[in-house]
Amino acid sequence: MALLRSYVSGGWHTAETDGVPLHDASTGEEVARVSSDGVDFAAALEYGRRTGGPALRELTFHQRAALLKALASHLREHREELYALSARTGATKGDSMVDIDGGIGVLFAYSSKGKRELPNDTVYVDGHVEPLSKGGTFVAQHIAVPLRGVAVQINAFNFPVWGPLEKFAPAFLAGVPSLIKPASQTAYLTARLVEIIIESGILPEGTLQFVAGSVGDLLDHVTAQDLVSFTGSASTAQKLRAHPAIVRNSVRFNAEADSLNLSILGPDAKPGTTEFDLYVKQLTTEMTVKAGQKCTAIRRAFVPADLLDAVAEAASARLAKTTVGNPAAEGVRMGALASLEQREEVRRSLKALLDVGTVVFGDPEQVDVVGADAERGAFLSPVLLKADPERSEPHEIEAFGPVSTLLPYTSTEQVVELAARGGGSLVGSIVSADQEFVREVVLGVAPYHGRLLVLDADDAKESTGHGSPMPQLVHGGPGRAGGGEEMGGVRGVLHHMQRTAVQGSPKVLSTVTGRWVTGAPRTEGDVHPFRKSLAELKIGDSVVAGPREVLQSDVDHFAEFTGDTFYAHTDPEAAAANPLFGGIVAHGYLVVSFAAGLFVSPEPGPVLANYGLENLRFLTPVKVGDTLTVTLTAKQITPRIDQEYGEVRWDADVTNADGDSVAKYDVLTLVAKEQS
Repeated sequence: MALLRSYVSGGWHTAETDGVPLHDASTGEEVARVSSDGVDFAAALEYGRRTGGPALRELTFHQRAALLKALASHLREHREELYALSARTGATKGDSMVDIDGGIGVLFAYSSKGKRELPNDTVYVDGHVEPLSKGGTFVAQHIAVPLRGVAVQINAFNFPVWGPLEKFAPAFLAGVPSLIKPASQTAYLTARLVEIIIESGILPEGTLQFVAGSVGDLLDHVTAQDLVSFTGSASTAQKLRAHPAIVRNSVRFNAEADSLNLSILGPDAKPGTTEFDLYVKQLTTEMTVKAGQKCTAIRRAFVPADLLDAVAEAASARLAKTTVGNPAAEGVRMGALASLEQREEVRRSLKALLDVGTVVFGDPEQVDVVGADAERGAFLSPVLLKADPERSEPHEIEAFGPVSTLLPYTSTEQVVELAARGGGSLVGSIVSADQEFVREVVLGVAPYHGRLLVLDADDAKESTGHGSPMPQLVHGGPGRAGGGEEMGGVRGVLHHMQRTAVQGSPKVLSTVTGRWVTGAPRTEGDVHPFRKSLAELKIGDSVVAGPREVLQSDVDHFAEFTGDTFYAHTDPEAAAANPLFGGIVAHGYLVVSFAAGLFVSPEPGPVLANYGLENLRFLTPVKVGDTLTVTLTAKQITPRIDQEYGEVRWDADVTNADGDSVAKYDVLTLVAKEQS
């Protein structure tokens, strides 16, 4: 049987030992063998730092985003091959969609995030410029730059495609190379995923490495510039977090561990209501998708005490329709656990739970199986329990399989208190149409959860469900759940970067950040900035236009033309009584309109469109007779790599005759890259 290869230091490595056998979860047949013997882990990390890191840092965020999109499109062409291997892990077609299509979706999502929310640059500007002096010559700006190490990613067995890709995508977009180490049980699927990626040639060399087998002495060689991300059991997370090199070097360590996720049914959700049906459907779905082998699966199902029997009956009826067996067999809705060892681990946890609870549905020891041998394959019946919520075991023991426990509660205060006893969870859900109940529960349990889903008739049709982490949202949780965060949109990118406060003059900060800062030099020339293409325009290019006097007839006409007849613009007596104005003032949008008329260059040219205005503030009231001058300065230039134009952000400062700013804002335009 084939021995899985590692991809390290720019080449494929095959161990000289026989390796550990990996088996088909449904049939027990050997699929592959795995061993990392002979891998030089120190060299692999150094290769990532010296080869992959520099290659990524040469690219802008937008260029990295484009590569993620290309990779996602390439992987989508290989889905059927990955689906076939995924079935050998015990996954049904639906399970494989969650893993494979979900992982590819993360790549697409981060590609989109990079293009829309990050600059076409290699440095990320975090927040606003901080003034540090009265004269404005000493300022500060937070920036973020990629760490100069490798993102070591140790993944769990349950999501061999989504798991690696959801860690890889934000690291790659940040400019940090990855070293992927999958759990051995399902490593053959991750191995093929990596082969497809490497064979594509899409990624710069050294930006992705892969280790099949144990981590060996890998963690002995991590430095302060490296990162370690782990998904798995809480006990393993604790051991890794305490590794001497991680502690000594203050290595960024992110853990996403198992947790006793909950779902709470509101007292209003009686049988016959939409919310009751939603709760039961969600509970049974979370028990059976991936055979319950999801870090986000519902383990504690809280229901009002008077609805306990109704929920138990309805859930049992749905579970009875779940056909267990080989994913290749027709009609199978739940496959096997990842391995026989995993099944025995679940059974051991079930025994501890049965000491304090009773079975509502299922048999932990036997199950009818379609298309396979029930003992050779790692099959287990869905098992629904009920227990006394005051006992500690349901809040401490997780059976990582198709297992959940019904726990009755009698008040909102009690269910909030019981939720906290889980010690921290990845996700919780509240199923209720009672808005006050929802608010009280959300605010009560939020400190113990990384994500909360509120499910009701309004959002059910489009909801992605309790157990589906989304790349835009944080995936992680406090306490037992590991105390970490993954994904979360740009948050996940910034985790791989160093935030640094840079202090200096406006000119220095403009040079460092690539953005014009108030107080930095402006360049006024004979050519209006709107006559310049992106290739010609420079940060700091500026035009000063005006003055223009504001007349009473202007204010009157604007009020009549727009219908904005607010008293401060039309009623002298009422306007005089206003403590902020003391008389008639011009409309703020009239001021902005006059400014546009002053700074615009009307003839056709490189400026294609005005597509936005941001951060508008009206600072000083404009009275009739005031004169307005506008200074427009090129603040940020962002070429779009897939278009013949880019975005220019302009600083607009409108001042009166005394030089006081009456309005400040950013103007966004689309500008051609070259003169036509």
